[in-house]
Amino acid sequence: MKRFFYAILISLLLLVAVVYWSLSSTDKTFERNRVLNFKDIQAVNFRDYDSVLVAASELYEPNFVKEFIQGSQYRDVWATSVKVPVLFLDTLFGGVTILKEGGGKQTHSLKLKAKNGIEYTLRSVNKDPEPLIPEFAKTLGLENIVVDGISAQHPYAAILVAELAQSVKVLHTNPKLVFLPKQEKLENYNDKFGNRLFLLEYETEGEINWTSYENIDQLVDTKDLQELKQTLKDSLKIDKRALIRARLFDFLIGDWDRHTKQWGFALQKTDTNYVAIPIAGDRDNAFFNTDGLIPSILTNKNVVPELRPFENDIEFIEGLVYPFDRYFLINTPETLFSSEAKALQNLLTDDVIDASLEVWPVEISVLNGKEITDKIKSRRDDLLDYALKFKIEIDKQGIVNENLKGSEDLNLSKNLINCFECD
Repeated sequence: MKRFFYAILISLLLLVAVVYWSLSSTDKTFERNRVLNFKDIQAVNFRDYDSVLVAASELYEPNFVKEFIQGSQYRDVWATSVKVPVLFLDTLFGGVTILKEGGGKQTHSLKLKAKNGIEYTLRSVNKDPEPLIPEFAKTLGLENIVVDGISAQHPYAAILVAELAQSVKVLHTNPKLVFLPKQEKLENYNDKFGNRLFLLEYETEGEINWTSYENIDQLVDTKDLQELKQTLKDSLKIDKRALIRARLFDFLIGDWDRHTKQWGFALQKTDTNYVAIPIAGDRDNAFFNTDGLIPSILTNKNVVPELRPFENDIEFIEGLVYPFDRYFLINTPETLFSSEAKALQNLLTDDVIDASLEVWPVEISVLNGKEITDKIKSRRDDLLDYALKFKIEIDKQGIVNENLKGSEDLNLSKNLINCFECD
């Protein structure tokens, strides 16, 4: 019996040692993409080239132990080289102006403005999770538990998401993959942003309309929308059908991170009213792929409820309901949820889903394109059931009792704190 006990104890100690080694296997918290065409990119005049061959990151290279403990995730995608167009700010749309550096906990971004007034954003493909690493992890040398978690994100998810969104008439920011070399126009931003891989996309707020909708007065974030609601009152409504469709689309693509600051709104002027049409931004967590020992623990519904893995089925709708949903969709008729679910099912046919993969480089789509599209099809088939559960859970959780994320400093009436259209 003692031998058995010692064997178990030794096995546990070995497992702890292996886990610790895996989680502390790198001291890096951030790594830039690698340009494969040239040995010394500092000596290259990128104006002589229209494209480069880039691997998004080699920071997540696997080994057997790491894959067992932390999962295989999308490591192969991050390390695969793809051909990317070269971008210069002085020729983009006839020349753009840098407005400011964007915020974000792990994404480096620059906000741009074209001569016609339309605003864009450059969002880094490589993530810097340094701000997300808790102090205890730094003390114990376990930064890798957060750093390596980025490999669960698909670096090119946003491009495929936009193609699918276009097919189902959900507003998207039209992201394009670009390589931004160091250049005069970057000025003081060269060190941080030069020679890096980005997604160039429309900004979800601004004074000039870039959407396909007519009579758009402006594009605003959720906070500004709430301030306008205080002034315009009942003459400002949310397009609930469009929002329900956008949220059910999130379910299809496994985008679990849909808090308030991930949304913008296009304000459409009618004869006497305004209608706010939702615009989804930040698709970093679409197709979120988790396996391995540690990620499986973290995605347990009792550990991090909102951290939902992208599987064939959705097993815990409760974790996908945000205060944002309750705020805008509380007490919405069930028929809207069911009709939008059916519309998505009809629009997103197998052929449409399969054809969407063409927006990815072949090198990427062959790695896990079929696995992703199969999961989308499976979720689509059960979408009506998910939609009705979503509606029930929103009403069950009830009204919001505190300001939404990003709106904490607003002085709102109690009704406007509770929901967007509370009487």
